[in-house]
Amino acid sequence: MTTAEAPVVNPNELDDRTAMGLPASFTDRVDQDRLRRLTGTLAGADPRELALRVSDPEAEPLLRLAAGNLLALLGDPRIDPLAPAMADVPAARVRLGLAADRVDAVAAAWRHVGVTRAWIAKEAPEYEADIAAFRIARYPVTNAEYRLFLTENPDAGLPTSWRFGVYPPHLANHPVWSVSPQDADAYAAWLAHRTGRAFRLPTEAEWEYAASGGDGRAYPWGEEPGEDRANTVEYGPLTTTPVGMYPAGRSPFGTYDMGGNVEEYVADDYRPYPGGHLVDDDLHGDTGTPYRVARGGSFTRYADLSRCRRRHGWYRRDLYAMGFRLAETPPADGTGTGWDR
Repeated sequence: MTTAEAPVVNPNELDDRTAMGLPASFTDRVDQDRLRRLTGTLAGADPRELALRVSDPEAEPLLRLAAGNLLALLGDPRIDPLAPAMADVPAARVRLGLAADRVDAVAAAWRHVGVTRAWIAKEAPEYEADIAAFRIARYPVTNAEYRLFLTENPDAGLPTSWRFGVYPPHLANHPVWSVSPQDADAYAAWLAHRTGRAFRLPTEAEWEYAASGGDGRAYPWGEEPGEDRANTVEYGPLTTTPVGMYPAGRSPFGTYDMGGNVEEYVADDYRPYPGGHLVDDDLHGDTGTPYRVARGGSFTRYADLSRCRRRHGWYRRDLYAMGFRLAETPPADGTGTGWDR
C-alpha cells in the first residue's frame, strides 16, 4: 500500500499530543531566554506603544508576543468589554462554500493530518447569499471581557480552560476558550442588554464573508497557509496568544485571528448548504443531535481548520479550543450608539 493509499487516521481516535503531531516527550516552540530579554527591553513602555507593537507587521513574532504578554498585566487599551472594537462589513451578494468538484482535491491535500472526505464534503456545494451590512468584532472575545460577564452573571458557565475556574490575569488579552455555545449566546445577549446595542453571534454566512472578504480566497490572508499568519499547531507556540498578534493573517475587513488561536462559534447549527446533503460525520454522531458550527481553527489544530470555508464544531475534549467573536446588527436608520462612531 502506498503512502497516498494509507488509511486516514482520525485525530479524534488519538490522544491529544499525537493528534497535534507532538512527541510524547517535552517540546517547547518558544525561545524562552530570548522572550525574557525582549520583555525586558519593553518594560516601562506605555501600554499604547505596546499595543502598536503587538500588531506591527515589521516586528518579529517574539517581540509581538512579549508586548502582548505585558499588556495582559498592564491593561490592554485595545480591549474595552463594553465597547469592543468592530469592523464594518458592507452588504453584498457573495459566493460561499466549496465547489463540489473540488472536495476530493481539498480532502487529499489534508489527508496527512487525518482529514476525511466527509469533513470537507460539508463545505459543498458553492452557493450564493445576500448578506446585509453588519459589524464584526476585530478580535475574538477575550478572558478579560468574559471575566466581566461572569462578575455580573456568576451562574454562567466557567471556561474549563481556567484551571479550577480561576481567572488567569496573565492571559487577560488572550481569547477565552472552552466555553459552550449556550454560554457564547448568553454573553452576546448580556452585552446587548448592558449596552443597548444589537450584539449577537455572526451567522455562518456572515462569518465566512467577513473572513474571506467575499472573493473566494482560501484563508483570510490569501491562498496558502504559512508561518506567522495564524496561531495553528504547525506554526504557533502551542498555546493561545494575545489577540491581534498575527497582522499578516488579518482579513480584508481588518479583523484578526479569524484563522487560528481559537475556534469561533457562529449562530447556526449545522445543516446542509442549499442543494447539498446532510453529512453524518463524527461530530453529529457524538451527540445524535444538531451541533453548533464553529469556524476558524485553533492553536491545537492544523491549518486546514483555519480555511475560510471549513465547517467544524465542538467535539467534547480539550483538543477542541472553542471560543467566539461578536457581530452587531446596525440600527434600522443607520445611526445609534456605537454604530456611527
